Amino acid sequence: MTAVRAIGDPVLRLDGVSLAFGGVKALNDISLDVREHEIRAIIGPNGAGKSSLLNVINGVYHPQQGTITFRGKPRHNMDTHETAALGIARTFQNIALFRGMSVLDNIMTGRNLKMKASVLEQAIWFGRARREELANRAKVEEVIDFLEIQHIRKTPVGRLPYGLQKRVELARALAAEPSLLLLDEPMAGMNVEEKQDMCRFVLDVNEQFGTTVVLIEHDMGVVMDISDRVVVLDYGRKIGDGTPDEVRSSKAVIDAYLGVPH
Repeated sequence: MTAVRAIGDPVLRLDGVSLAFGGVKALNDISLDVREHEIRAIIGPNGAGKSSLLNVINGVYHPQQGTITFRGKPRHNMDTHETAALGIARTFQNIALFRGMSVLDNIMTGRNLKMKASVLEQAIWFGRARREELANRAKVEEVIDFLEIQHIRKTPVGRLPYGLQKRVELARALAAEPSLLLLDEPMAGMNVEEKQDMCRFVLDVNEQFGTTVVLIEHDMGVVMDISDRVVVLDYGRKIGDGTPDEVRSSKAVIDAYLGVPH
């Protein structure tokens, strides 16, 4: 596997994006870009609009104002299925797995868009359907090996501890072979050892696969260690954007985290 790490041109742009729910503005005139192969962190206090921003990027929400451009093409009111087809995969703040299904079967759901056989072909498991399933299972096994979860591949997800469930959710996203990976608090609720493992996997995904990563994370040590650039939100507004060192020394960012009155 060849490392791919050179950061390139922007693949995603948000220009003047605003999102409101009734009279509440979740995002207010947000502009930013995400560059090819970088790790781009989104930070901010609770309620800052971080998850809303990810939801706008992958089509869960449609902003009332502003434009979103992915790989040079404007996107208008795209749904989550369309963004997935473009190569954007997502994990969630609250784990969204099928608890009664095995780890292997959960990860296989990440291959749905790769399956072209008809329902009838799949039912009789013949010809194209059989070839597709064998190829998809081989890809899933690669992901399982990569994330070092071979020992739980047949275990129902509901029986796993929280940290391993988070890793399975990452595996399902990786099974889709995304070019842009959105991670919503991938290390929330983990102990120190689990966080170290997840950091290693995020870095490996970025370096070995060349996957662009956008992540929300509250652990500032993690953010400063693994991110190339950081954007800071507060009450739906962007108050900082730059390298970890630039953001760390920003007075506006320090005030937001210390709770200084606006």
